[in-house]
Amino acid sequence: MKTIGELIELQAAKYGEKPYLIVPEREEIISYQQLNQRVSQTANLLRQLQITHGDKVALLLPNIPEFLYFYFGTMKLGAIAGPVNILLKSAELQYVIHNSEAKVLATTSTYLPALQAIRDQLPLLQTILVVDEPDSELAQSFYPLLEAQSTEIEQQAVASHDEAMIIYTSGTTGHPKGVLLTHENLLYDAEQIAIWHGLTPDDRAMCILPLFHVNGEVVTLITPLLSGGSVVMPERFSASQFFPTIAKYRVNWFSAVPTNLTILLNTNVDLTQYDLSSLRFCICGAAPLPVEVQRAFEQKVGIYIIEGYGLSETTCYSSFNPHPPHGEEGIGTGNQYRRYGSIGLPVGNEMKVVDQNGNELPAYERGEIIVRGQNVMKGYFKRPEANEEAFRDGWFHTGDVGYRDEDGYFYLTDRKKDMIIRGGENIYPREVDEALYAHPKVRDAATVGIPDEKYGEEVLSFIVLKEGCIATEKEFLDYCSQQLADYKCPKEIRFIAEIPKGPSGKLLRRKLIEQELQQ
Repeated sequence: MKTIGELIELQAAKYGEKPYLIVPEREEIISYQQLNQRVSQTANLLRQLQITHGDKVALLLPNIPEFLYFYFGTMKLGAIAGPVNILLKSAELQYVIHNSEAKVLATTSTYLPALQAIRDQLPLLQTILVVDEPDSELAQSFYPLLEAQSTEIEQQAVASHDEAMIIYTSGTTGHPKGVLLTHENLLYDAEQIAIWHGLTPDDRAMCILPLFHVNGEVVTLITPLLSGGSVVMPERFSASQFFPTIAKYRVNWFSAVPTNLTILLNTNVDLTQYDLSSLRFCICGAAPLPVEVQRAFEQKVGIYIIEGYGLSETTCYSSFNPHPPHGEEGIGTGNQYRRYGSIGLPVGNEMKVVDQNGNELPAYERGEIIVRGQNVMKGYFKRPEANEEAFRDGWFHTGDVGYRDEDGYFYLTDRKKDMIIRGGENIYPREVDEALYAHPKVRDAATVGIPDEKYGEEVLSFIVLKEGCIATEKEFLDYCSQQLADYKCPKEIRFIAEIPKGPSGKLLRRKLIEQELQQ
């Protein structure tokens, strides 16, 4: 088993009519065999649309079965799937779709207005397929074309080192970078996740994270597929429906970001009315998990949380805390196996902490965390300078600062980069700054992340107005909402006389954060 296509074929032959995907809103159950057939039909359709080995197919889709058909179908054909963040606005969509060189884009009618606004700026995009509408001037209807395709597909010449996915992650330049992941990356990381958590064909996961994130794709799609389990996939995360869904479908585990857990903690619900006895554990990552949130959630729900760490560039997870042994009381108390506040131990790859010269540091000394292993990406798409910076001496430099203890457990303390993590979403301040600088009244701007109880961090922008200009906070909040995805928009605006800068003119964001927290 060297490719995603081979995995689907093997599991369909092995598990047949066993449920793979359960869709609560549609009350639909899709078996392993049905998944394989739909995936093959989608691959055949893409080939009919002149998609060949190495071509890109963009997926602007929410958490619906059609995402899986295109995601896996593209890979089965030997092409490259490109999940796109559905929260992006038109200008952001234009950059990602065009930069990836996508030839086909799959979407729903919800996103057609945004695509209509940028269609003439996407010269490489040949076809738009819409999964929930008839043909239009902008898009072709997916299902009539799909039904005409065979459920069998000719053997494709796809290798494990071939690129399977391109996923965009924010960059310090203000433009997101396309991360290229191979079939080997995806399968290896999913295998390590399955082994670490002891997953079996009897396990049922619930996918509550968006499928345009590697966490949603790798942890709660590919890992259950590899282990022969099943996936319950609501179209969106709902705090009010979360526990009823767990109880109804007898879910055993789920993957989340800290914001999900915070929201669930603050939801007024009587858990005694639901049978949650099937639920064993939660995987949590994408942002640091506050210890108090972890303890409170474990005590409230009666399960344990396994915190881990990873990036899109490392396919998904690079480290996890261990599970408590069976029969040991570990809920909300901490033990020698799990360490609160730690991102755990390396899983299937090597990790170490180094100084600025690349020298490994001893226990408890802070430095940059670097990673090496089969889960590390092939590279950034069309970004040779970024690859040169990220890969040094055979190691991937994460930009994250941390340390390890004497037992080899790793801890995150800071980020070399200026990235803000809001509810598991990565936001680079410079991208927000550049949007603000485009406003005619702005002379100077700087964006920072400040602590937030619900989202972990919230976005705060400081603005220096041009001489003689007058503006309100609402004016800029409204402006940002038109230019940026909602999760990137500042929650608050501060008007100040000057933004602190160093001798070289570099913004001193840390000083702004310190000043804000002192108020």
